[in-house]
Amino acid sequence: MLRNTFCHIPGIGAMTETRLWSAGLLSWDAMTDNILSSLPSRRQLLLREHSRESDRRLRADDPAYFSDLLPANQAWRMFPEFRHTTAYLDIETTGLSGDRDHVTTIALYDGESIFHYIHGQNLADFSSRIARYKLIVTYNGKTFDVPFLRAALRLPMPHAHIDLRYVLASVGLTGGLKQCEKSLGIDRKDLADIDGYFAVLLWRDYRRNGNDFALETLLAYNIADVVNLETLMVLAYNMKIQDTPFAASHRLELPTRPEIPFSADRATIRRIKLAHGWGG
Repeated sequence: MLRNTFCHIPGIGAMTETRLWSAGLLSWDAMTDNILSSLPSRRQLLLREHSRESDRRLRADDPAYFSDLLPANQAWRMFPEFRHTTAYLDIETTGLSGDRDHVTTIALYDGESIFHYIHGQNLADFSSRIARYKLIVTYNGKTFDVPFLRAALRLPMPHAHIDLRYVLASVGLTGGLKQCEKSLGIDRKDLADIDGYFAVLLWRDYRRNGNDFALETLLAYNIADVVNLETLMVLAYNMKIQDTPFAASHRLELPTRPEIPFSADRATIRRIKLAHGWGG
């Protein structure tokens, strides 16, 4: 889809891009004099120059160039071309402030392998792993995960970024990651009633009571987030291309969901719920 994209070019918005497609300018490679002849000479020059530069940056495997230019709700266009260097990322923390709180666990998934990092164990290893990828996919990561990692772990996090919060909102799906999953038929099963606040309680139970089952439940929840992000990314991409001339040719197959190496402990979940007056 990236080669069919023009809305990252300064001065060209979604409506102008649609008109270009309708005129037959369907990709960077389709810039014939015949197609461009109806455009003002200045716009012709703009399209030619930026398309050449875009082709150069794509060949150089440089998603950051496109991430900087694309609106947040159009960042989905980068996905297929840079899927090979993509990591799905989610963090859990003790609270919302990167200055006062800390990361408890981090989950990372690259479409093949799952990685997890735990405060007090291997959190320092995260920086070398995340440096291997050029594009990250998150939900609300531009507002929370990435700023938190920069503040709490002093990581630069320079990656190109697709934040699915904005992409999914552009197709009418809002209300948080879990609500979006539910709207799209993704079932979390034993993890369905766990949210971000409950993740904080699981960490507290692990640290205060030495309950390894609480940590395993937290890791299962954290990893489910990143595994589901890949499915959400593909679903969002397929929904977005429905409004383009490329709906049939560019559609992606849904990924195979990997097995999560941890599971939720229902007894721990039930005990924490009862302790906070939430019932069992």
